[in-house]
Amino acid sequence: MTRAGGPRRILFVTGMSGAGKKTALKALEDMGWETVDNLPLSLLDRLIAASPPEGSVDEERPLALGIDSRTRDFDSVRVVQRARSLRAQGRDASILFLDCSGAELTRRYSETRSRHPMAQDRRIEDGIVHERELLAPLREAADELIDTSDRSTNELQAQLRLIFSDPATSGTTLTIMSFAFSRGVPRDADLMFDMRFLRNPHWVPELKPRTGLDPDVGAYIEGDPIYAEASARIEALIRLLLPRYEAEGKSYVTIAVGCTGGKHRSVHFAESLAIRLREAGFSPTVRHRELTQQKPGVEESTVPGVGS
Repeated sequence: MTRAGGPRRILFVTGMSGAGKKTALKALEDMGWETVDNLPLSLLDRLIAASPPEGSVDEERPLALGIDSRTRDFDSVRVVQRARSLRAQGRDASILFLDCSGAELTRRYSETRSRHPMAQDRRIEDGIVHERELLAPLREAADELIDTSDRSTNELQAQLRLIFSDPATSGTTLTIMSFAFSRGVPRDADLMFDMRFLRNPHWVPELKPRTGLDPDVGAYIEGDPIYAEASARIEALIRLLLPRYEAEGKSYVTIAVGCTGGKHRSVHFAESLAIRLREAGFSPTVRHRELTQQKPGVEESTVPGVGS
């Protein structure tokens, strides 16, 4: 069936309150989607029919609609029916449902001291149960279901990029991330390298409080006799593999570089590797997990030769 004007691709972003809808909409917006949050369903036709922003082509920009139990005139069954009617018009309409365990939602609301929208005058747990019942038809009809119970914001964003970015326009997206083995390995890593064989700035008093972004820390690490050869071999392996990943249609490749504390050796090596790969024609993004995600209760090793 020939469709009318307006965006070809429409995504309903919904799910449990506190499960990450705002994060999902922000991630989609960063990927080039037009996003609208809490739009009453009765206004959807008017939005689709509206002229696109100046300088853009409506059909080329997908539309993401945030909708949940807080939306005016919300009705799960009507949302499902609306998605189906849009498909009947020839549009690519789908539903993304963000779920989360009740225990984790309770923890999130308790930590932020926010009121659950379904629990203004009752326990948070009761509101979660009530909302889950209201959203059951949407969850059942969802085209994509993501459970955010044990996902960080960054992990959710990465998963959304994997599902909803356009490989035809973006190619393979390369990420290099440093991390601490003491805090767990990244679940989305495609290649992982352990830098704990290098000499450790943690045991040099003047370098210990600094990070691998500091030139003196970098010079100390690079002074390790094996650094140059190990670095060259790792880079050669990565340059061999990246074109193969792209040829296989892999949209995202994450290279994880770890040490015990994620502060010195892994940070420096990740930055250094990114520079060399850029010189080779790649465009990596660098992320240092432990420098932006501080967690209490993790101490450096007290055994010389082991640490950050």
